[in-house]
Amino acid sequence: MSLRSPLGRVLGLGSAQGGSAHWYAQRLTAVALVILGVWFLISLASLDGAGYESVTVWLRAPLSTALALLFVVVAAYHARLGLQVVVEDYVADKGVRLVVLMAINFALVLAALIGVLAVLRIAFGVPA
Repeated sequence: MSLRSPLGRVLGLGSAQGGSAHWYAQRLTAVALVILGVWFLISLASLDGAGYESVTVWLRAPLSTALALLFVVVAAYHARLGLQVVVEDYVADKGVRLVVLMAINFALVLAALIGVLAVLRIAFGVPA
């Protein structure tokens, strides 16, 4: 039996007031990924089975480089947002949840960094 009022028992258990910003960011990145994905597929399809040299020439164009970098970064951020929701909804233990979220963040930052460096390496013509 608790002497606390019903309001006292639920204080601190409610909304953290951050859900709508997370939801909005997830939808915004989804729309950006659709637009960037369509651009990427149309651009690659327009190369019509060209070889490695044609793709690198295409990616060295400033607009293509910028959009490819944006695509990589937005995809990683969108994945982070989505995986965060899944982990927060289905991992009950707070310690495990924290470790899993940290591992996801680390892996996605690493993946985004590798993607950005790969695009920049091609864009600036650094040999393999």
